[in-house]
Parts: sequence; C-alpha cells; structure tokens
Amino acid sequence: MQYYLGVDIGTTATKAVAFSPNGKAIAIETIYYGMQHPQPGWTEQDADGLLHSVITCINKIVAVLAPQSLAFISFSAAMHSILAVNEAGNAITPAIIWADNRAAAIAEDLRNTERGQHFYQRTGVPIHGMSPLCKLLWWKQYEPALFTEAHKFISIKEYIFFKLFGQYLIDTSIASAMGLLQLESLTWDEEIISFTGIRLDQLSELVGTKHVLYHVGHHPQLAISLHTPIVIGGSDGALSNLGVAGNIRNAMVITIGTSGAVRMMVKEPQIDPYMRLFCYHVKDHEFVFGGATNNGAVVLQWLKETLLNTTETYEELLELAQQTRPGSDGLLFLPYLLGERAPIWNEKATGVFLGLRIDHSKAHLVRACMEGVLYSLYSIGKVLLEKQETDLIYATGGFARSELWLQLLSDVFNRKVVVSGGIDSSALGAVVVGAEALGLEWKMDNTATSVYHPNAGHHATYQKAFDRFLRLYEVLKEEM
Repeated sequence: MQYYLGVDIGTTATKAVAFSPNGKAIAIETIYYGMQHPQPGWTEQDADGLLHSVITCINKIVAVLAPQSLAFISFSAAMHSILAVNEAGNAITPAIIWADNRAAAIAEDLRNTERGQHFYQRTGVPIHGMSPLCKLLWWKQYEPALFTEAHKFISIKEYIFFKLFGQYLIDTSIASAMGLLQLESLTWDEEIISFTGIRLDQLSELVGTKHVLYHVGHHPQLAISLHTPIVIGGSDGALSNLGVAGNIRNAMVITIGTSGAVRMMVKEPQIDPYMRLFCYHVKDHEFVFGGATNNGAVVLQWLKETLLNTTETYEELLELAQQTRPGSDGLLFLPYLLGERAPIWNEKATGVFLGLRIDHSKAHLVRACMEGVLYSLYSIGKVLLEKQETDLIYATGGFARSELWLQLLSDVFNRKVVVSGGIDSSALGAVVVGAEALGLEWKMDNTATSVYHPNAGHHATYQKAFDRFLRLYEVLKEEM
C-alpha cells in the first residue's frame, strides 16, 4: 500500500508519521531530545543530534512499511531557530532556538523605535529576542569574529535539508518567521538584511512550501529510494493549523506542546497596530495570524521535576488537579518561566504565584499552573478575537490527549473545543502540502473524535481569575 510520510522536527522531539491516502495514520516513530542552557536565558540544541533523529525516524518507518511504497516525504519544523555554518556546511555554533532570550536587550531597544515598528509592519514578526533578526544582531555585537567568519546563517530545518539533500533551501513558511522576509511579496527584505550586517548570499534560496526535489542525492545513512520525491513543507505552527482544521474558515486552532499558540488562517497578511500578534505564511495565498506563548507544557514539566521533585506521573498529577475546584481556591500563577512572547512580548517576564495559603496543596499547585498557561493563551485569543470572531476551537498538541486540559480550555475560552484526531497535526499538515504539491489523491479527515462544551459557571470563575491575572502582570512587570 502506498503511504505518505510527514516528518515534524519539533522542539522536544522529531516525529515521522506515515499516512495512507485516505488520511489515516498507519505508523509513527518518535525520538525525544532535550535543550541545553549553557547560561541563564540561553537555550540551544545540537543540530547534528537532531539530524540523527530525523534519519533514524525515517529509516524506522521505511523499514516497517517498505521504501518502494513511499510516495513522498514532506517536512515540518519549529520556527525561529538559527545557527552559523562554515563553507563545508558544518555547524560552527549550536542552534539557538525560539526559547533563547540572550537577545532580549537588543530586542527591547529596537522594539521601542520607529525602525522596529517599521520592521514589524513589513515582516509580520514582532520584535522579540526569539526572532532570528535579533539573534543576528546579538552575534554581530557580542561575537563579531564568529559573525564575520560564518559562511551562512540558517535554521535547523535548512541544516538538516542541506545535510540530507545537499541544497541550501528555505521555505517561505519558515522564512516568514525570521523577521527578514517581506510578507507581502514573500521575498527577502534587503533593507532589513542590510541593517543586520549580513549579505543576501548568506541566506538560503527561498522556495515555496510546495517545492519538490526529484531524483536527488541524499545522506548515505538515509534508507530511501533516490526516486522518492522530497517536499520541503513548512513551519510547525502553520502546518498544524492546516493539519487540524484544513481549509475551514473562522476556526481557531490552539496548540500546547512545549510552548503554545493560538492561530487562525487568513487569506492575506494582517498586522496588529500594537505589535501583539504575528502573521506568517502557510502556502499559496494563506497565512496564519495569531500569537505564541513560550510557556506551555514545559510549565508542568518544571513543576513536576523541579518544584515538586516528584516521581508521580503527569497522569497522576492531572488526577490530583481534577480534585480541586475551578480557580484553584484563589491560587493564581503567572507562567512566564521562559519570559513571554504574545501578547506582552516581554523577555524579562518571570513566573509568579499569588495567593498561596497554608491550606493549598500539591493539587492546587498543579491546577494553578495549568490554569495559568490557559490564561496566557486566553490573553492571546482575546486579541485575536477582536479581529476575527469564532465559536469553534480545534485543539492539538500533546495536551489534546488530556480531558482535563481540554475541558479547562473550553471553560476558559467559553467556546466549543473539538479534537479531530490530528494530534500530530504538524506532520499531517506537511503531508497535506506534499499531496497538493504532487497532485496525489488525499482525503482530509476532520471527523471530531471528541467535543467539549463550556460550563458557564466555571467560565465566570475563570473570567474573574483572568482579570486578576492581567492586573497582576501590570503591577509586577517593572519588578521582573
């Protein structure tokens, strides 16, 4: 049987998911990896380690399902990473990823200028330390020798593509999240590139998300046929929307993985006058408009491994949280452990518990952390809903396996929440793009596997807590 392979190079794992032409997942391989924090505020990954993970995942799928039945491979990857390579194409730096805040001061200085606003208007990327634009400026200021020595500056996805297939290519979806792409024309913005001090030839060749490589040579360890078409695909956030909601209009997609995001598909670039939201390219004439939080399920991981230092499973902790009341009996948590992106774009933001009393338990801490993550997402969603109303939310990411998370999401947003089976939605979105690129038969299955409806009483409780959440941040932001 013919199958399509989507490969998602994520922040904490690479997943390779094989789909049948009728949209059913028939095999999945996952390899997990970590992040390194060599200094406070720094977050890096080893690009060669991720390359090995991609090769291993693909090879395991192909070994089970046979290489001759593989119709194509299409790729998704996390946004905002950047590393420097030498002329041989080898990494001379670790990959600096979205969670890295070393460029926070540079971003803050630029954000508060007319130039910063101008750059945002042109690119749709808010000025923040997560963007490759600001990371390039950091390298230029603090590591000038490395900045001068580098042959190219590329993302993890570009590095893996070069190592696998020998070409420096970047799709417009990944490129649109760099802060260097003119969003209207989908071309490199020469004004901004000149401002960074790099040359245009130090960036990869821009191609569309449906760009296909045919009969291409590849890494000797990659066990696929030379005749397998390779589709470049796009970014994980953009493809997640496509994989979950397809072309359904006015559907909000909320993802919680390590980080989190709230996004809606739009037909043309949209810019928020207050720089609260991003806008990135998906494919053709489609874009995603929304915002991302740095602090998703990583908050629960921190709570389990650091604050609680417990061997209890996440499932056991969620069961504890379910035993407490909405609003955590007054315990409130600002979840900004990794600073924050949308809508506040404050790299200096930190985590805060408010209202801790002697009668609060482990269960309250867990639930307050979960609620804090959802308040952060709701603060993004409320801004997005000012622009485009909807009564429907599609949920995706690892948290979509938890009934408690999903019911909390429905109650906080006061909207119906649907899980369509596309939990591995970025890999699925990559396959959607690949099938379109090659004109292959494809059946998109958006059948709801579960639906959650809001509890009006719980929403009222959460709305009061959310108002406290906003006030608390405003009071404390100068002290963070």
